[in-house]
Amino acid sequence: MGFAARIALLVLLTAELMDILDQSVVLTALPAIQETTGAGPDTLQWLTTGYSLPVAIGLITGGRLGDLYGRRRLLLMGAVVFTTASLLCGLAAGPGVLIGARALQGIGVALMIPQILASLHVTLEGKNRSRAFGLYGAVLSIANVLGPVMGGLLTEADFFGLSWRPIFLINVPVGLAVILLGRRFIPESTAKKADRLDLTGVLLSVLAIIMIVFPLSEGHVHHWPLWCFALLASGGLVLGAFVRQQQRKQGNAPLLPLPLFRGRQFSGGTAAQFVHGLLCGLFFMTWTLYLQRGLGMSPVEAAIAFVLLSVGELAGATIAAKSAGRFARRLPQTGTLITIAAMGGYGLQIAADQASLTLLGMAAPVVLIGFGLGMVSGPLADMTLARVPHEDAGAASGLFNTAMHLGIALGTALTALAFFATTNGSPDAALNRDAFRTVLWWVTSLLALVWALMFCLPKQAGDQAD
Repeated sequence: MGFAARIALLVLLTAELMDILDQSVVLTALPAIQETTGAGPDTLQWLTTGYSLPVAIGLITGGRLGDLYGRRRLLLMGAVVFTTASLLCGLAAGPGVLIGARALQGIGVALMIPQILASLHVTLEGKNRSRAFGLYGAVLSIANVLGPVMGGLLTEADFFGLSWRPIFLINVPVGLAVILLGRRFIPESTAKKADRLDLTGVLLSVLAIIMIVFPLSEGHVHHWPLWCFALLASGGLVLGAFVRQQQRKQGNAPLLPLPLFRGRQFSGGTAAQFVHGLLCGLFFMTWTLYLQRGLGMSPVEAAIAFVLLSVGELAGATIAAKSAGRFARRLPQTGTLITIAAMGGYGLQIAADQASLTLLGMAAPVVLIGFGLGMVSGPLADMTLARVPHEDAGAASGLFNTAMHLGIALGTALTALAFFATTNGSPDAALNRDAFRTVLWWVTSLLALVWALMFCLPKQAGDQAD
């Protein structure tokens, strides 16, 4: 891999880092944001859902736009929107403006992120490709926990009296670097046969996702009125209409290339990615609340807990990157089993030690949880996209990333059932500890489902699961 290719890879991974960081950077800053803005529990939830939902809505469209009009061009456009929105987040005076700016960040990500996996898929081959996907998984794993660490440290430091605002302002110089270096070093690529965007498909897909995710996010706030269930049912109908419309469009520039789902390698891998995102959205948001409200930790102490998990993730992701695809599905499945065992051990600790559990006491299960999760992301992406035709790389990457972000949005929404239903927004330590123990049961069940879905992936290196 030459110098220019290495710089291009660095820029692509940095763009991915910004996305994942901003999903989780608010987690350890939530109490400070609530204190300074007067935000309630429902508003806190929308600081994460308000970011993930626009991403989930727009990734498929963003991926197809990259196929049609240039993947580098769309990545740079998305980086401009994201960087501008980050500045607005840092300047926001109230929760309404902050949520709006978070939504604008999500729009920028929806344009930017599909181009990363698509560019890796079409520009690299063989071991270079597998290693790049391994590095992608490492960045994904590290960013999931580095975000809360940065959020805690920057909030606690209170630079210039800005409290939590630097967690967003730090994106501005990084985003500018991505724009300048990306324009210079990332090669442009498009589908060989570029057609017009399927606007009807875009409208139907957006409506379906909104009508499904919005009631899941808001239902608990309004005590699950009838309109929530009506919207969910209507969303299912619109989703069915979207699939039928896409079936009719096959061969005529559809938004969604449905033949991708005929192979169980892509469909099973995408389903596993969705569930993986769901359990991460549920676990990481509730974990930071448990650490600070259930155990009384400061933002810095909570950040140290995330550092412990990140150490494990880095080790697991390093193993995945070095394997370069040699172990096929056995590697991520092993990581999933390790995580299940560690979650079980963590739950037993919480039940036994209650309020006396310390950072040192939880270190072993937390590091193992990170180690297992770190073995999943890179190999899962590599094997899921391995057989995708280059002309559909953007759409496939958009679908794969949509699965993750939609999963995160739904996982965050599930906090209403799995966590806030017990605490009702109360800072009571015992309530928060009990609620988190319930969450661990949910997360463990979802991990078992991810493990099962991975049987759709190749059993041996070089095999095809289709």
